[in-house]
Amino acid sequence: MTSVISHVEDRLAHRTVLVADDSEAVRTAFQVLLSLHGAKVLGASSPAEALATVRSQEVDLVIQDMNFRREATSGEEGIALFRELRALHPDVPVILLTAWTHLETAVDLVKAGAADYIAKPWDDARLLTTVRNLLELRAAVEENVTARARRAEARAQLAERYDLRGLVYESDALYTVASMAAQVAHADVPVLITGPNGAGKEVLADIVHANSARRNQPYVKVNAGALPDQLIEAELFGTEAGAFTGAKARPGRFEAADGGTLFLDEIGNLPLAGQAKLLRVLQTGEYEHLGSNTTRRANVRVVAATNAPLRDAMREGRFREDLYYRLSVIELALPALAERRDDVLPLTRTFLPAGARLTADAERALVNYSWPGNVRELRNVLQRAALLAGEAPITPATLNLPAVLPARSDDPVLDRPTIERVLAENGHIVAQASRQLGISRQALYRRMEKLGIKETPGR
Repeated sequence: MTSVISHVEDRLAHRTVLVADDSEAVRTAFQVLLSLHGAKVLGASSPAEALATVRSQEVDLVIQDMNFRREATSGEEGIALFRELRALHPDVPVILLTAWTHLETAVDLVKAGAADYIAKPWDDARLLTTVRNLLELRAAVEENVTARARRAEARAQLAERYDLRGLVYESDALYTVASMAAQVAHADVPVLITGPNGAGKEVLADIVHANSARRNQPYVKVNAGALPDQLIEAELFGTEAGAFTGAKARPGRFEAADGGTLFLDEIGNLPLAGQAKLLRVLQTGEYEHLGSNTTRRANVRVVAATNAPLRDAMREGRFREDLYYRLSVIELALPALAERRDDVLPLTRTFLPAGARLTADAERALVNYSWPGNVRELRNVLQRAALLAGEAPITPATLNLPAVLPARSDDPVLDRPTIERVLAENGHIVAQASRQLGISRQALYRRMEKLGIKETPGR
């Protein structure tokens, strides 16, 4: 008994417990037992007195009898009291005191939300353990609620202070990155944003520009990954007529962004010749049109993004080390959606059309899925599910999320037979096969090329 008492003492100290029982002896017994460990014990001899107490004072836990008159045996008074207590304070745990003949009623009330039941005569050790566990659980819930409130307040303050471009999130991870993006925006230096495809790197770039001194100047975006190698330099730096077959005189993106911000997405795809010219612009602000010897100047802030591991590319000679360090004066690492699951449901509510509903099982499926395609995949899945569901609630079956194998692009499980099998299962559609394997399309293409697997058999 002594070990139990010492173990629960800190959990009971400064806590208020209401004991509702018509027997003065029972109330006194609890008063002695619980007050020995620092708890404040309040007594109530009737349901009316118990309800008056919880309305006037803060109570952490209630222990209540099921019958309050000597002749009563139905438990109806206890049932009514429990329901009123739940209505008043649904977060306050209630322990039911019951005779063995009323165990079935007590079990039904536990299913309805009662914390636990204890049969008379009770065991002090079991009672103390139950009280400790319930108070510990309530403290954890309160701490979680408080923490969530603090995080919500921090997000509100960040949104009030900075232009977050409609960023939707609840995770601490994205709060940290978004906060850093907004705070460093005023520093007129290059920014490198890293993270997987579809995670939202462009939104971070938008935040950097929107909170910078250049916010009212041009904001130009270039996806280097969507341009052929031979056209990237022309797109960035402009061309003179006749610079190459069919070339016409036209300004480049640096010219268009003069005075403002240039967002270079998929910077890892820039060929080495283009990297050298980009480095020169970053260092001196100078560049030439393709086919021209005339030096031009541009005052541009560069925000670059990549899903590629640039340090690996540097070791392999595919990316200039000096350019990397010039671009990464400030580096923002955006986590994958699977690493910030608190963002899944807020994003879901944003992407779903008005009137669309999710079942609880569908919400769990969304939160538990690994999202190899990140936010972009989540949006596509929800758009498809909303169309298929019509006016019915969206279920896990409607979502039709693929089973993802726990594999990475360099995982030995991705051998030739595995890839060929998954490709066949998905009709040789690489995008679907990559989702099932849990890797990006680019990673799957690289693995296929390394193993000599053709996209379509027989080709």
